[in-house]
Amino acid sequence: MAYKSLAACVNDLEKHGHLIRIKEEVDPYLEMAAIHLRVFENKGPALFFENVKGSPFPAVSNLFGTLERSKFIFRDTLPKVQQLVSLRSDPMKALKNPFKYAGSAMSALSALPMKTPSAKNKFLKTSISKLPQIVNWPMDGGPFVTMPQVYTEDVDKPGVLNSNLGMYRIQLGGNDYIQDQEIGLHYQIHRGIGVHQSKANALGLPLKVSIFVGGPPSHPLAAVMPLPEGLSEMTFAGALGNRRFRYFYDDEGFCISADADFIITGTVYPGENKPEGPFGDHLGYYSLTHPFPLMKVHNVYHKKDAIWSFTVVGRPPQEDTSFGALIHEIAGSAIPQEIHGLKEVNAVDAAGVHPLLFAIGSERYTPYLNERKPQEILTIANHILGKNQLSLAKYLLIAAKEDNPDLNTHNIEDFLKHILARIDLKTDLHFYTNTTIDTLDYSGSGLNSGSKLVMAAAGKVKRTLSTEIPAGLNLPDAFKNPHLAIAGVLTLESNPYQNEEITRAEITELNEALKNQDLNGLPLIVLCDDAAFAAKHINNLVWVTFTRSNPAADIYGINEFTVNKHWGCEGPMIIDARKKPHHAPELIKDAEIEKKIDLLKGKSDWYKA
Repeated sequence: MAYKSLAACVNDLEKHGHLIRIKEEVDPYLEMAAIHLRVFENKGPALFFENVKGSPFPAVSNLFGTLERSKFIFRDTLPKVQQLVSLRSDPMKALKNPFKYAGSAMSALSALPMKTPSAKNKFLKTSISKLPQIVNWPMDGGPFVTMPQVYTEDVDKPGVLNSNLGMYRIQLGGNDYIQDQEIGLHYQIHRGIGVHQSKANALGLPLKVSIFVGGPPSHPLAAVMPLPEGLSEMTFAGALGNRRFRYFYDDEGFCISADADFIITGTVYPGENKPEGPFGDHLGYYSLTHPFPLMKVHNVYHKKDAIWSFTVVGRPPQEDTSFGALIHEIAGSAIPQEIHGLKEVNAVDAAGVHPLLFAIGSERYTPYLNERKPQEILTIANHILGKNQLSLAKYLLIAAKEDNPDLNTHNIEDFLKHILARIDLKTDLHFYTNTTIDTLDYSGSGLNSGSKLVMAAAGKVKRTLSTEIPAGLNLPDAFKNPHLAIAGVLTLESNPYQNEEITRAEITELNEALKNQDLNGLPLIVLCDDAAFAAKHINNLVWVTFTRSNPAADIYGINEFTVNKHWGCEGPMIIDARKKPHHAPELIKDAEIEKKIDLLKGKSDWYKA
């Protein structure tokens, strides 16, 4: 649909039964998020909050709460945009079949941004404190913008087509921010805005930032799309929304999205930071307070009937899970085309996205050998870990396509079992130490610091995975409550983590007990605080295992060894996924707010939905 505005999308969704209105006054402090979470968990509709306490503006959430609703929103343009992304990944397609792809070229051309100076008259001014002050989790440092489109330009090459539009969280208040004058930006160092800020800093210039909220739904989706090099977010937004991205510059030289509901403009000066956070994030934990760029607010614009757009993030699945599924629908084929030999890659949502990648690649280096082993897929793994956001991964599990042509990276349990049945723990574990990981991941040694592990499996099945706990399993007294999570994976409890020295002593004791037992069918043991919880569901298993461990520090093995600086083990690999003192606290809902929401049962349409 060619929505001209967020309001047009809201009306269309309501007309087709995909959105309901909440007329009662709702507090933006925890209550709006609690309602959103209840509705999302039940695969419910989008929510329009008509009466936000403390703000004159209504708000909408859960627009992308299901893949079906997301595809409904873009029902008229998805095939065209999929073709456009594919064409950018492989331009030879157009040369080989010019008639088939002629429409894509025209789509890109017709989607070019359009300058509309007359749109200035549509906007009024307000202040930061008048915006919905939405706080999602009890320990959040203040209200945040959770569905922003953050616009910056390259100081060396100004203009819309060389700009960056990204979705980076914005803290509106709290901490040491001067109300209505300062807000906080949070983004990872490799993002486009980071490059723009580095260039501005080098010249001693302030970076101009425009934050758009609302607008047609194609705009926030464009802000999170991993687009091929050379395809601008604004052009993509135009193609996806079947409406050119309209913009103008205000009197201070800030770019303004003419279709956005709200625009916050401001400057980031070199070296000016303030503490930002905590914030309940998509790994299922809080990202803690750290210095991040300070934005000095110039103006806050809004349309006459503006709608504030927000979402709630937390332990997956959440609304951004559906966002991710839609992105895969559009661009799932793009990355494999950019990495030779890669067939499929999946950032596993249940594990918080960035901590865990599954991949499938070709293994063709030594076809003359009787036994295939990981070679080409290791080269592919290096390419993956050097690619944009994929570089944030901690664990990469990669399999050979030739071993099972039907293998699917989105079937978590089957993929894990495929890897565990074939991996040689003596040779197929490859560590990257003292490297960068996701800013939001606190399992490492410091902000952005940690390690990575590639687990590569190719060739014949090397073991039959155990489907029950081995009879007579002999464990030391400090280890208890073993559970078989899936075939080949044992979850096990020990005492709460204290320090590395005590852990090494515990693992030594466990090694002595297990080194002579036949545990070939159990290649992985996960040491955790609650073995039953981790084993209850595959999503629990991958969340606990891969968000609470730093590979180089937290992996041990039965009969482990190091040869030529390569680490391996002859028995099971052990991942210590217990909570540790340096980890961030996990997200827990506020009990009193949950009780208050329970009282609304049966009284409000949103609950019935």
